[in-house]
Amino acid sequence: MRVALHTKVRADRVEEYEAAHREVPAELTAAIRAAGATSWTIWRSGTDLFHVLECADYARLLAELEQLPVNVAWQARMAELLDVVHDYSGDGADSGLPVVWELP
Repeated sequence: MRVALHTKVRADRVEEYEAAHREVPAELTAAIRAAGATSWTIWRSGTDLFHVLECADYARLLAELEQLPVNVAWQARMAELLDVVHDYSGDGADSGLPVVWELP
């Protein structure tokens, strides 16, 4: 399945956000893959961030990562950089953007 997400980076923290993503811990990327993700891309337009990830089961991916120490630390770091923090735990699998149109 594909999941699209939207977050916002704080205007004064864009460079830090991008720098952090050049240094995503290998342990975290391995955990994301082990939880079922096959790809995850983030685009930025100004302060808007658009994520598209592909995984077998998004709810399972979130559940497997939720309490993982490397992910907890990463989410805390991202909370410092984002204006709109994506509440993965509260919204769960319903947090993705709705599909409006898709090329047939």
